Amino acid sequence: MSKTYKIKKGKNIKLLGAADKIVQDYFPKFFALKPTDFNAVVPKLLVEEGDKILAGQELFFDKKREYLHFTSPVSGVLKQIKRGEKRRIEELLIEADETQQYLDFKLNDIEKMPREDIINAMLKAGVWPVIRQRPYNIIANPEDNPKAIYIKAFDSAPLAPDYDLLVKQEMDLLQKGIDVLKKITSAPIHFNLHNTLNKTRMYNDLKGVDIRHFEGKHPVGNLSVQIFTISPINKGDIVWHLDIQDVI
Repeated sequence: MSKTYKIKKGKNIKLLGAADKIVQDYFPKFFALKPTDFNAVVPKLLVEEGDKILAGQELFFDKKREYLHFTSPVSGVLKQIKRGEKRRIEELLIEADETQQYLDFKLNDIEKMPREDIINAMLKAGVWPVIRQRPYNIIANPEDNPKAIYIKAFDSAPLAPDYDLLVKQEMDLLQKGIDVLKKITSAPIHFNLHNTLNKTRMYNDLKGVDIRHFEGKHPVGNLSVQIFTISPINKGDIVWHLDIQDVI
């Protein structure tokens, strides 16, 4: 199902410059995991400086919600734990291995797994925190039943990235991510595109989502604008949302 929404107000902010439409393989030497990137998370560390870690290994969990695990994106050595005022943990700096080593979570066939097992696997692997909740823009509670899920597939801000370019080689993983979302909730999934910024038809064959097209100027790419336009959040409502890269 597809529907187009026209946003009449707004303004495109024209700034000089643009990124080249080139995708290159690049693997940085250092990676950082920042607890401050996650609203309302109070980290409890499970590692120390100098520890050898694997990709997917848990580095910390949330003191208030111990089921929320945060894992390393790479294997390597934890070089530094940066702290701020009152010893607040600001950043875990990891020096990556040249050859990556991964934890094996030994997942079963997703199609045959019950909802609870899929959610537990996502929590253990540290990918659940990419699912956020409105109101408050906090990490979603896996026990909630959201009114809807929103996937944002474009950004109207000046000098924003070209989402089509970012994901065009990952369409199979995008569909698999949507399949997982369909398994953990019965809520409708709104997949939000822009009639101008999304220049290709590569999303037409996606299954399990309601395609929503938008027309208009910035801030049409803001998720709050999209949610309000499609179905405003009323008192007591909860919705989940992800960027398209989070789904992948």
